This record gives sequence, C-alpha cells and structure tokens, in this order.
Amino acid sequence: MNTPIAFIIFKRPHTTEKVFEIIRQAKPPKLFVIADGPRSDRPDEAEKCEATRAIIEKVDWDCQVLKNYSSINLGCAKRVSSGLDWVFNNVEEAIILEDDCIPHPSFFPFCEELLEKYRHDTRIGSITGQNVQFGRERTNYSYYFSRYNHCWGWATWKRAWQYFDFQMQLWSEVKEKNLLEDILQSTEAVNYWHNILQSTYEGKIDSWALRWTLACWLQSSLCIISNLNLVSNVGFDQEGTHTLSKKSKFANIPAEEMSFPLKHPPFLLQNRQADIFTQRTLYSKPLIVSLKKKVKQMINVG
Repeated sequence: MNTPIAFIIFKRPHTTEKVFEIIRQAKPPKLFVIADGPRSDRPDEAEKCEATRAIIEKVDWDCQVLKNYSSINLGCAKRVSSGLDWVFNNVEEAIILEDDCIPHPSFFPFCEELLEKYRHDTRIGSITGQNVQFGRERTNYSYYFSRYNHCWGWATWKRAWQYFDFQMQLWSEVKEKNLLEDILQSTEAVNYWHNILQSTYEGKIDSWALRWTLACWLQSSLCIISNLNLVSNVGFDQEGTHTLSKKSKFANIPAEEMSFPLKHPPFLLQNRQADIFTQRTLYSKPLIVSLKKKVKQMINVG
C-alpha cells in the first residue's frame, strides 16, 4: 500500500481498536491521526480519550505516524475539518477512516486504484466504500457515480478538499438564486437539504460532512460509490455523535469483498436511480428529527 491513511479518533477505544487492526493489516506508509479533546463537562471523557490515543502507539510496521491531537474539545465539525486541512497541507491524497467505520481489506486497493485513475479528473470529488442500496446492484461495473459523497470510509484529493468552506460563505447566494433546484431537481430533496443546510449554517447541527456535501455540489463534483458495501459502521450507540440508534437499518451493514480487477464504467454519469433511493432512505425527515434531538441533548447536558 502506498496511500496515506487519515484516521479520525475521539473517545471510543473499543471501536478504534477494531478499525486499527484493519489498518495494521493494510500497513500504510504514512498514518495521520486526528483526535479531538475531552469535553470539560464529561468527567470520564479524558480517560476515554487517553485510552483511545494509546491504541495508536501499537503501530508495529514501517510507518510514519503523524499526530494532530487537540487538548480541548473542538466538536465534530471543527475537529474533522481542521484535521483534514492539516492532512492535505501535507499530502496530495488520502484514504479517510473514522473510529467506528470498519472496512473490508479490499476497501484499500479499491480506493488506491481509483485515486490514481481519477487523480486529475475534476469531475470526481471523492471515492467511498459506503453503499446504502441494501443489495440493489445499480451497475454491472465495480462502482457508479453519485451526487452524494458518503463518508463512512472514503478517499479524496487535495485538489477537491481545497473547496471545503467551513463558513459556508456561498450558502446565502445558493438560497437567493434557488441553486438547490438546479442541483437536486426534486422538490422533496430541495426541501430536505434546504432545512438541513440552513440548520448547519446556523450552527444547530455540528457537521463537517454536510458542509463538504455543499462544497462538492457547488463544483458539480460526483462521488464514486462502490457497487458493494465495503465498510461497516459499528458506531450506532449512545457514544456516537450523529448515530445514536442501534435499531437503525444503516447500523452494522456487513462489509463485503470487492473483486479485482475492477470493472471501470466506460462513461461518467450520475446514477439517478441509486440517488433517488438514497434520498428517500438515508436522507429523509426522520434523520433531521434525530439530528435536532441530538443537538437538544447536547444543549441540555451543557
């Protein structure tokens, strides 16, 4: 393996250990570790953060380990985005994993091959191993193209990340000119994304991923999505930030093995059928409700 991995951790040593073991098998030459600090009002969190960071000390292969550890709690949006800024100030491309996303080992060569193939193709903004089609194979090829840039195990380039804007400075213009209509071409989708992006802009939702989605849309970037699910999110519990319900149908979807050589599609077009399904399942009103409940919980605890 030649591609650096960026590993985002916080306070969950039990899931971090599982992801770390898969990374250890892949043996990346360079490992960037991004860690948030404990919250001052959670007395047990400092110990959990320390136990999680201790796992990184188990690196036992030829690897340059670079650490970006925050002593204070920055929150999900600022910690991840500032951490990725740091990563892409150092390298041109990276594979990115969070501490609750366990990939199949074939996820790494899948990302690596496509990072190289589309390195200079600005139509592509990211690559992901997360597939939420629940067994529906949308293509006869190894992957398809989507307007949704899933982030449970993904990869991107510095050339794409440069457009990330934490402040969402163009959001006012997007609203004023109804640009979501042009992007999404669906009243249902426009209403959903307008509400959730507005809540993010107002600071009611602590998400870097929603800001990243908007940045990609504003560059007309597509995401490569594997035709099989290559990453299992095991973080659906009370320790999660946005993934609280163990009963979610998106929890613990098994990670499958990608076959090689990859079958590359001879065209580059959005798979609308897959995206409509994703919009109506993953991106639906219940998700907005759950995110708002989480924000209220955080406020009440504070």
